[in-house]
Amino acid sequence: MNATSHQTPLRLAVVGHTNTGKTSLLRTLTRNPHFGEISNRPGTTRHVEGARLLIDDHTAIELYDTPGMEDSMALLEFIDTEVLAEDRRLDGPDQIVRFLDSPLSHEQFEQEARVLRALLECHAALYVVDTRDPVLAKHKDELSLLARCGHPIMPVLNFTDTPHQRLAEWRQAMARLGLHVTVEFDTVAPALDGETQLYDKLALLTDSHAALLHKLKHNVTAQRRQRYQDACALIAEMVIDIAAWRSTSPAHDDAMATATRYLRSTVRQREQLCVQALLRRYNFDSDTFPAHTLPLQGERWEMDLFHPEALRDMGIHVTKGMAAGAVAGATIDAIAAGATLGTGTLLGAAAGGIWQGADKWGKRLVGRLKGFQELSVDETVIRLLIVRQLALLDALDRRGHAAQEPISLSTDEHTPSSEQETENRPTDFRQAPLPDIITSARVHPQWSALADQYAPGKGRDQAIHTLAADLASAMADGAHRSTTLHDSGSQPSTSQPTASNHSV
Repeated sequence: MNATSHQTPLRLAVVGHTNTGKTSLLRTLTRNPHFGEISNRPGTTRHVEGARLLIDDHTAIELYDTPGMEDSMALLEFIDTEVLAEDRRLDGPDQIVRFLDSPLSHEQFEQEARVLRALLECHAALYVVDTRDPVLAKHKDELSLLARCGHPIMPVLNFTDTPHQRLAEWRQAMARLGLHVTVEFDTVAPALDGETQLYDKLALLTDSHAALLHKLKHNVTAQRRQRYQDACALIAEMVIDIAAWRSTSPAHDDAMATATRYLRSTVRQREQLCVQALLRRYNFDSDTFPAHTLPLQGERWEMDLFHPEALRDMGIHVTKGMAAGAVAGATIDAIAAGATLGTGTLLGAAAGGIWQGADKWGKRLVGRLKGFQELSVDETVIRLLIVRQLALLDALDRRGHAAQEPISLSTDEHTPSSEQETENRPTDFRQAPLPDIITSARVHPQWSALADQYAPGKGRDQAIHTLAADLASAMADGAHRSTTLHDSGSQPSTSQPTASNHSV
C-alpha cells in the first residue's frame, strides 16, 4: 500500500494580506492558469476556495485559498481588549474560537473570520508575502493572529525575481518574529527547484506528513523531467518532418514560385502545430504565446521565418542563395541527371527498369530527367526552427502558471556575457553543426509526415528519439538540470500531481 492511500492528506491554508499572490501560488503549484481570479483590485478572493494535489489518484495535499486579511490591527485589539478581558487564561486557539463565536465574526471582521476558521481546520499555513512591499505593522499583527491558531506557519516570499524586492528586509522581519523556516518562491518565475524546496521545508514543519511530502517532491521532479523529454520529442518530430520533406515541381519559374509558396505555408503550419503541442504539454493557453511575439500567420510570420534579415538577427549564418533571395528558404535538390553515371547510362537504366534503387531513388531521378525539380527546406530555416522552439521550451519550463504577461523571446536571450559562461552554455544551434540525424533525414523523404509517400517505421522513430536526446542534452544547463532531466533512477508516477477545484 502506498503512502498516500492510508495517510490523511496534508491540509494547508494559503493566507496573507490582500494582493500578495495567494491565488497565484495555487495556480503555479497546481499548474492550472484558470484557478481562482487574479486581479490588482483589493479583495479579489472573497471566499475560501480549494484545490487538491494528487499522486497516483490519491489526494496528497489539500490547499485552501483564503481571502486577504484587511483589518488585522483592529481585530487583534478586539481580542486583546474584549476576548481576553473575559478570561485571561485562554490560550491562542481558544481566543480565536471565542472570537469566531462572537457576532463580529459575521460583521466587521467577516473576512478575517474566514481566514482563521480555515486555518483552525488545517495542519499548517503558507503565509504569502509580496516582497516588493515594505514590512508594516499590519503584517506583524496578521502573523500574531495566525500564530494564535496554534499551527505551523511558513512564509512564502513571493515576487523575488523583481528589481524592487525587499527580500533581506522580509527575511529579517520573519526571523525577529520567530519564523526561521521560509521559502523563496516567485509564483511568476519560480526557480527550477523552487517547488521541491517548498515541499522539503514543509516537511520540516509538518513531521507527521514528511514522508508524503518527500514522495510528492520526487513525483514533481519526475513529472517535470517527463514533460521536458516529451517536449523535446515534439520538437524533434517537427524537425524530422520538415528536414525530410521534399516538394516536387516542374522547373519553369511560375511552377517553382507556386511550389515555394506551398513549401513556406506547409512549414508555417507544421511549426504552429508544434507550438500548440508544447503549450498543451505545459498546460498553457494559446494567449501565453501570442502571434505578435512569434508570429504564426500572416506576412510578419513569413518575414520571421524566411526573410534573411530575420535569420541574421537571430545570429544564424545565411546561405548565399538565400541572401540573394533565390527561393527564400528553399533549397533546390542537388541531384543532377547523369552526375555520376553519365546521362546515357542513367537513361538506359531507367528505361530498362533495371535501376535497383527505383523504389527509393529511381522515381526521383526519372522525374529530374523529365524536367522536375525537388525543393527542400534550407538548413538555415531548420536552424531557426530549432532555435525558436528550444527558446520557447526553455521559457515554458521556467514559467509559473500565475504569469500574466505573454512570453516574448529575445533574439539575444542566450548571448553569453563572459568567457566562463561561453564555456558552460548549452550548445547553440545558431552556429554549431546540426545533429547528424538531421542530415540522415534529408535523404529519407518517406520519414516526413508532410509527404504523400509518408511511410512511418522504426527508422523514423529512431531518428526522432535520437534527435530528442540531442536537443535535451544541448539544453542541459548545469548539474541540476542534467540530473533533473536525465536521471533514470526514478520513474514518474502514472499520474502527475493534479488539482481539482472545490469551494468551501
